[in-house]
Amino acid sequence: MTVNTTTNAGSRDATRGRSEAPTGTRIVRHALVDRVFHWATAATVLFLLATALLPVLGVQFGWVTPHWIAGLVLIALIVFHVLRVPFALDMRSMWIGGADLRDLASIVRFNLRLSDAPPRKPGKYSLAQKLIHHLFAVVLLTAAVTGGLMMVRMDTPWWKRNPYWLSDATWGVVYVLHGLAALLLVTMIIAHIYFALRPEKLMFTRSMILGWITRDEYAKSHDPERWKVER
Repeated sequence: MTVNTTTNAGSRDATRGRSEAPTGTRIVRHALVDRVFHWATAATVLFLLATALLPVLGVQFGWVTPHWIAGLVLIALIVFHVLRVPFALDMRSMWIGGADLRDLASIVRFNLRLSDAPPRKPGKYSLAQKLIHHLFAVVLLTAAVTGGLMMVRMDTPWWKRNPYWLSDATWGVVYVLHGLAALLLVTMIIAHIYFALRPEKLMFTRSMILGWITRDEYAKSHDPERWKVER
């Protein structure tokens, strides 16, 4: 994806006529709208988990209404992201292809001391980052779809509850999938936070907060042929 960079020596860089900024400048990794979407989704998911699981742990409160309202917010965020991605983002940067599988084989051979060749640097996203993104997508879509179906069983300002809309067996499947998605989200969030706080990953965490990485971090962690950036 073509990304803008900023530099304190913008005028001097322009005179050099180079396509890349000098070492030490910042490279935009995540646009503001993507960062807002990420943190809004994270806050909504955490709120949904809190309202669903705290009553199970003995914290009693009126959780149903705030839970389904937050569910509608999550559905709206997912719809926004799905509609925006094809037009505003490079979908290919998240695809898992043959190059990613070859990278995985190279990492395995290197870690098992079967090869002395270090693994090739990834593009904008590593295979691990792509996998966690796709896993979150599947689990969140499962939670959103099943949660939307479950709303048929409750009164809202727009409709009256209809518990007979699906058969008992089908409702059972819906509830199982929704609960399984919630449990998977707890595990995935814990793992996501753990890796986000590891020292070598803090640059990615900072980029999701402030939006940028440095040119040095770009050169150290990414293959410029697989993630091309411009001024």
